[in-house]
Amino acid sequence: AYDIGLHGVVYQVNKWDPKQFDWTKKLADADYVGPTCQYCHMRGGHHNVQRFGTVYTSMGMSMADRGAPIWNEKRDRWVSVCDDCHSPRFARELLQALDEAVKDAGLKYRETFKVAEDLLRDGV
Repeated sequence: AYDIGLHGVVYQVNKWDPKQFDWTKKLADADYVGPTCQYCHMRGGHHNVQRFGTVYTSMGMSMADRGAPIWNEKRDRWVSVCDDCHSPRFARELLQALDEAVKDAGLKYRETFKVAEDLLRDGV
């Protein structure tokens, strides 16, 4: 998703330009033209990429309890990363759109898996 999204495209186009991505600097000191995976998921030097994820570890979107305090904590943490460059409103709207896309993808995955399962049962 990152590679085909706006941030990933900016990275792919500019990653070899030292004026855009100076890899000699620590991440916290860098002023990149766009965020890398590490910028968002390893914020503040944390090496646990799940820390800035939007769902529980090892849980799909459909299994997440959206009323749980950890759900809101993760969402707020996610928005705090995005609002380095974007407004909090934009970040929350994008997060909601991503939630919907993940739910749709999950449905398509289950549909595809069912087709493959049926083909296997039919000996194909």
